[in-house]
Amino acid sequence: MARFVALIIFTAALFPISASAKDTRFWNLTANTITAVQLSPAGKNEWGKNQADNDKDGTVDHDERLKITNTPPGLYDVKFSDKTGRTCVVPNIDVKEGAVFSIEEKSLKNCAK
Repeated sequence: MARFVALIIFTAALFPISASAKDTRFWNLTANTITAVQLSPAGKNEWGKNQADNDKDGTVDHDERLKITNTPPGLYDVKFSDKTGRTCVVPNIDVKEGAVFSIEEKSLKNCAK
């Protein structure tokens, strides 16, 4: 009986940790497959690592979500390149820990080929 109670206490102690440990994710709602995604603190032009490397095939298909790593919550500019050769910068994206942020095709204004 003591082992059963200890198991319940141990399981209950772990539950809140696993329930709150969600990954921060980027949701690609653009029209194309993305080949590179980098974040910079808003207005700093200090681009981090290619987050697309976190995906098993190194790309983020339309409607796919990508795990974002080593990025604390905050306001970021997001730069991405897609398979068509287009590069876009989307300013002032609010990245929250454990939440999903997305970029939609209709919001793209700063792109170049």
